[in-house]
Amino acid sequence: MIRRVLLLLDQMERAQADKVVDLARRLKPGLTAEDIRNPHDFPELDDPDWHFEDGQLAGIQSVRFAIGALSRELVPDGEASQSQDDGQGPPQG
Repeated sequence: MIRRVLLLLDQMERAQADKVVDLARRLKPGLTAEDIRNPHDFPELDDPDWHFEDGQLAGIQSVRFAIGALSRELVPDGEASQSQDDGQGPPQG
């Protein structure tokens, strides 16, 4: 069950990250995903809609990290490492 939750959160994170990048590029064409990690460098991103979407992404990431940490406590070591090693787990880093 935890693995399914983590997979769902991974899908949600990817979809929201795409939404954040798309909105940023509408505000300032040509921005990269790396540029968006430093929004203070781009005054065009001082936009309430962009900040909201970026905050949603941060929330999804926080939940994913928290559940991932909790799963390491709840799932036996072999199962936890298998879910992350099979390429189906959430991205690391």
